[in-house]
Amino acid sequence: MRRGRPEALPGGPGERRPAGIGGAEEQARTAGPAVRGPGDQERGSRGGEREAARLWHVTLSVSGRQTPVGEIRRGLEQLAQDHPFLLAGRYAEDRAEIRYWEEARDLHDAAAVALRLWGEHRATARLPAWEIVGLEVVGRETYHRRIAEGRDARPAFPGGVRPF
Repeated sequence: MRRGRPEALPGGPGERRPAGIGGAEEQARTAGPAVRGPGDQERGSRGGEREAARLWHVTLSVSGRQTPVGEIRRGLEQLAQDHPFLLAGRYAEDRAEIRYWEEARDLHDAAAVALRLWGEHRATARLPAWEIVGLEVVGRETYHRRIAEGRDARPAFPGGVRPF
């Protein structure tokens, strides 16, 4: 995950970084996607300039076989400790939800990182082998508009890990 502008990251563009959050996906984002439509320029570029990263609010929901809540809590706390981007985690015996801010060029990049998050950190945080059952990624402006309109009663602030 990018936590600063590309110029502020150690090394230059194309430098090989370890896989995981801030590793392979960071390289993929800084290298630019290869997907193009008919007559389109490289996605994420404006006249040859790379688009600036934006903030996206991510809510990832996972579910699976019942697991003791102590194990789930410990795993989410470990994820939060290893990766302080985690703002809030909620859990029950058979499901969990994590909320955080992602910095990415576009929604596609933010969603791609979010979809890999649980699986890539399952072993290090000893998370259950659950599947992703929900993903919401919204821009910062949309998130703040929802809060202002009272449509989201759960503002994203460092709320820690707690039961549903």
